[in-house]
Amino acid sequence: MSSPNKTLVSIIAGSSSDKEVYERAEKILKENKILYELKIISAHRDPEKLDTYLKNCDSLVYIAIAGLSAALPGVIASKTDKPVIGVPVSAKLGGLDALLSIVQMPPGVPVASVGIDRGENAAFLAIRILDLLKS
Repeated sequence: MSSPNKTLVSIIAGSSSDKEVYERAEKILKENKILYELKIISAHRDPEKLDTYLKNCDSLVYIAIAGLSAALPGVIASKTDKPVIGVPVSAKLGGLDALLSIVQMPPGVPVASVGIDRGENAAFLAIRILDLLKS
């Protein structure tokens, strides 16, 4: 499937203010010895940086953490055929705005979604996806 040192999961957060949520994902990935990297890239403020990162990234699964309009997971899914797991953040409206943004993707742009602020569940889902890719 991959070399022993290959980054398997990319965590992309739209803002460093999402730290509490992405740290939950990092904790689970570390505990399970999954190689990952963390990037802070906004789909709105840094679209070119996001495009460049996605073009050069060889991770197998993306975890995209975003609040408010939560465009990040959908933008990533529109630019890759790899699995994208969206994590809505409770920045406003209890996170419902972000949750609805993530789950309302158009046909052909699939994004899996976990519960609001559930970075750990995104990591667990990424691990399950990686396990399927091994078999």
